[in-house]
Amino acid sequence: MPEGDTVHRSAKAMHRALAGRTLKRTDFRVPQLATTDLAGSSITEVVARGKHMLTRTDDGWTIHTHFKMEGSWHLYRTGERWQGPDWQVRVVLETDPFIAVGFQLAIVDLIRTNDEEDSLGHLGPDILGPDWDLNEAIRRITSDPGREIGDALFDQRNVAGIGNLYLNETLYLRGIHPRTLVSDTPELEDVLLLAKRLMAANVGLAIQTTTGNRRLSDKHWVFERPGHYCRRCGTPVEVSRQGEFRRLIYWCPGCQPAE
Repeated sequence: MPEGDTVHRSAKAMHRALAGRTLKRTDFRVPQLATTDLAGSSITEVVARGKHMLTRTDDGWTIHTHFKMEGSWHLYRTGERWQGPDWQVRVVLETDPFIAVGFQLAIVDLIRTNDEEDSLGHLGPDILGPDWDLNEAIRRITSDPGREIGDALFDQRNVAGIGNLYLNETLYLRGIHPRTLVSDTPELEDVLLLAKRLMAANVGLAIQTTTGNRRLSDKHWVFERPGHYCRRCGTPVEVSRQGEFRRLIYWCPGCQPAE
């Protein structure tokens, strides 16, 4: 699943290409918006809100999309060949000279910009956004002290943007087992600040790395490395499932002993 840094990177690219440009053609390939036409509107900005992307127009509409597991936005110049099958396309936004194509987007909604909070108001502070509020994030997480910290960090109602990659890597670097209860988690402020630093460092990178090494086999500490030796202590990395969606969690028993 794309993390918050991926969505922010995509939103910045879309904003640079599309903001201030008039839509020549729109094509919404989802049933509820099949007859929608925004041609003639101008895009004012494209922003990320956690893992959500908001493309706003000058006539008060917001195209709300979410990548979920497989989604992505691609930018092309007029006449350039699209790098993806046509059947995966969900949205086409055509300006001059750029065309934005949304592939495999799990959520495509058209909402009034003034009503965005009705759809997104449940989200916690965006860890990479201008509304980031460390104290509010801590307040939300600690409101359920009996919850496991890995699950609490993944909950977008607590902190918007943190995904499975960064919560696993952050907890490893802080020596905290993902199943540690919130009430027993030491230095929660430092945990969140580290997650923010890791994500911010990757916004401009095509390959996400938490080790500083971009080689595919060396870019993570524990994430997606079950059975491999810990880079610090040599203990095999373990994997299990956690939470309502049975996410995979990774940890080193040597560096992150269970309580």
